[in-house]
Amino acid sequence: MVDDEGRTNWGVERRLEFIEFRLSWEGGVRRHDIRKAFNVSEPQASKDLSLYQARAPGNAVYDKVSKRYVASDAFRPVCLKGGPEEYLLRLRSLGEGLTDPDESWIGARPDVDVVLTPAREVSDDCLRSVLEAHRSRQSIEIRYQSMSPENPDPVWRRVTPHAFGFDGFRWHARAFCHRTGSFRDFLLPRILATRGLGEPGRPGSEDGLWQERFGVRIAPHPKLGDQQRAIVAKDYGMVDGTTVLEVRYAMLFYFLKRLNLLDRPEDLPVRSQHIVVANREETDEALRRADYAL
Repeated sequence: MVDDEGRTNWGVERRLEFIEFRLSWEGGVRRHDIRKAFNVSEPQASKDLSLYQARAPGNAVYDKVSKRYVASDAFRPVCLKGGPEEYLLRLRSLGEGLTDPDESWIGARPDVDVVLTPAREVSDDCLRSVLEAHRSRQSIEIRYQSMSPENPDPVWRRVTPHAFGFDGFRWHARAFCHRTGSFRDFLLPRILATRGLGEPGRPGSEDGLWQERFGVRIAPHPKLGDQQRAIVAKDYGMVDGTTVLEVRYAMLFYFLKRLNLLDRPEDLPVRSQHIVVANREETDEALRRADYAL
């Protein structure tokens, strides 16, 4: 369907994206594929294919042998912008069991496995309460188990959450801590209980470490061979042997830890460590600034 301004509705757009996904990554698409994936009639599937061909002339050609539409040599995506990440994200979701196979859009499904991440238990009620505080722009008391020697037992503390962060393994709430008067990270699995919505503390707009970013410049490990450095540069999209990754100051520690860049990666075996920090001095200074509020 098309509205008064000539725009197609969400359902049609999704089917056009599906058609392009199958053309790009599955070799081709049939009317039956559209009918099965979206539970539409054959005439509707035909209309979708015609609409796609009108929007992307020359992208799809009918192959009489396979009896399906296949990508032409001049194929250029017009609906999907994700590139390989679009396919790999869906494949990862399959591997992690987060997507039903029939909803993944992947027809010929390769066998896939994803390295397991230990599950971190988060309380449903605690997460709902923290989200409620965020939505209503209020503070909330949390009973939090810190790992610092000064707080071996859980303590109640009032916080005003304004954002959430994920380090690849664990989720945390970024919040203003009324007890310390600073912005801190609170791991969701360590929030044991919540109570008492109240007046908010400082807003997230004042959290400089969250709002500001620092550019970490990475480069191939210096002990790699010329061809090895070239492939690492290609892998990370480097230009002239380096690339800059923009990271929030508040996420800098987690970023460096995940990429094994916290200490001296140039001293690690090149077999397992392929990149190093090219602006080490500036990065260490940025890390000291970030750690000041953690």
